[in-house]
Amino acid sequence: MTNSMTAFARKSIQCEWGTAVWELRSVNHRYLDAHFHTPDSVRELEMTLRALCKKHLERGKIDCILQINTTQTPDKLAINQPIVEECISVCEALATQINSPAKISPFDILRWPGVIKKIEADNSGINKTLVALFEETLIELKEGRRREGSRLQLLIEQRLRAIAGEISSVRQKLPLLLETRRQKIIDKFHDMSLNLDKERLEQELVLLAQKADVEEELDRLDTHLIEIDHIFKRQEPIGRRLDFLMQELNREANTLGSKSIGSDTTQSSVELKVLIEQMREQIQNIE
Repeated sequence: MTNSMTAFARKSIQCEWGTAVWELRSVNHRYLDAHFHTPDSVRELEMTLRALCKKHLERGKIDCILQINTTQTPDKLAINQPIVEECISVCEALATQINSPAKISPFDILRWPGVIKKIEADNSGINKTLVALFEETLIELKEGRRREGSRLQLLIEQRLRAIAGEISSVRQKLPLLLETRRQKIIDKFHDMSLNLDKERLEQELVLLAQKADVEEELDRLDTHLIEIDHIFKRQEPIGRRLDFLMQELNREANTLGSKSIGSDTTQSSVELKVLIEQMREQIQNIE
């Protein structure tokens, strides 16, 4: 299942209490990293929203931005009348014991702990709507990541076909390259007018052929290509698996280059590494 980690989603809603807009922006990241930019009045929802992110997404840095404009009556302030009456009673009793006592200031009474109490508005309905809207936006973001992932898979598969072509080309050329290299060595000895021990020469040529033999590397490259095809069919995040196989492909391409016995295989090694790097850059965005 190829999902990108790059996407954008936006959803809005209009209710009797006002309007709300969620914007979600997603980019690549090693882990799931959600950042919330919300008004203080709904900060209590953050744990619920994070749980929804984990439910729908595995990796990526997610910026979650909420814009809310409510017409609902804000929190009200009220007086705790029993405490006020008790404060006044105590102050009056104290005033009888003081010559020329100062007048009781209402502001002094308001400063007393518990005198002012806040009547909070009931935001449960609003919060429920905001959470539902967030999940809808998250699903839209997930669908955008899926579409982007499908396009990335097509680009990667194009490179995989090119790699398979290079592997096939090297296989076809390898016998001729080995024979050409063998003949060059024999010709060089002949040009130097040296007496050759044919048996010893053949042994050396066999060793040379063994050192230049890249069949094992080509087989491993083929195996990795088959495994990548299987990974694309898995119903789970595949980015880390693909990234690991890019390292293995690059290792085999480097070995192919180090064993090169001709410009053709050298060029194929370079071309393989270019294609692998192009895939690796795309895979960095896959979940």
